[in-house]
Formats: sequence, structure tokens, C-alpha cells
Amino acid sequence: MRRREKAVTDRIALEQILWQGKVCHLAISDLPTPYLVPLNYGYRNGMLYFHSAPQGHKIELLRRQPQVSFSVVIDLGIVEAAAACNWGAKFRSVIGSGRVEFIQGIEEKREALQVLMAQYAEGEFDFPAEAVAETTVLRLVIEQMVGKQSRI
Repeated sequence: MRRREKAVTDRIALEQILWQGKVCHLAISDLPTPYLVPLNYGYRNGMLYFHSAPQGHKIELLRRQPQVSFSVVIDLGIVEAAAACNWGAKFRSVIGSGRVEFIQGIEEKREALQVLMAQYAEGEFDFPAEAVAETTVLRLVIEQMVGKQSRI
């Protein structure tokens, strides 16, 4: 990272960003250009969890190539200045990469959906078996991540 003073290197600080985030941008290999999709997610123990319809472009791509990159940004704001070149942004972010796995078992899917819901609300949620069976649930095992912040 060029601006070392902006690096977030502490594992707990990186996880704090992931716990506070609301949207994860997932970059999936799709020639000639990557396919980038914003997703709701949940974070726990070095893994991101997503849910999806069983079919679609994203699912087709992940079945072919499960290696992905991701980004989560929080505390985003624009800092205005008198001169255009002095404008800036404040933010905290994590980018990383890993491998997506398709979760198959009903109970494991329910647990993953609880993690996803915990990202947005407190409490336990009920997921009817029929709905769980029809939902594709994904786990991104994070292999590496780095963080950056600017608090101008």
C-alpha cells in the first residue's frame, strides 16, 4: 500500500469493518471483464455468507470459478474544500479474496442465514424448511484481506 499511514493491519480492526458493513461488493471472474455485484452479507469467523436465487449469472460464474475478490466500505463521506484538488473522502474499507463454497445441508444453511440476519438485526429468526431448501446459500472463505482508512 502506497500510503502506509492509511493501512489497517490489526485483525480486530479489519473484522470490525466487516461486522459494521451492510453491503459487500463481490467481483467474480467473467471474461472479458469481471462481474461485480453488490450483496447483503453476514460475517463470522473469517467467512462471509450470502444468499441467492438458485439460478442466474452470478451462480453460473461461481460454479465455474469460485475464486473471488470482495470489498466492504463503511463510514463513507466526502470532505469538501475550497480548492477542487483538496477535496477528499473519509472511509474505512476492507478488500480481500477467497473461495466461495455452496452450502448444501438444511441446518448448515439455517446457521448461515442466521449469521446473515445478525448483520442487520438482533434476535433469532425462523426459516421455514421449504424456503431454506429453495435458497442458495454461499460461504466465502477469506484467504487474504487488507484494510485502508482515511479520516480526513
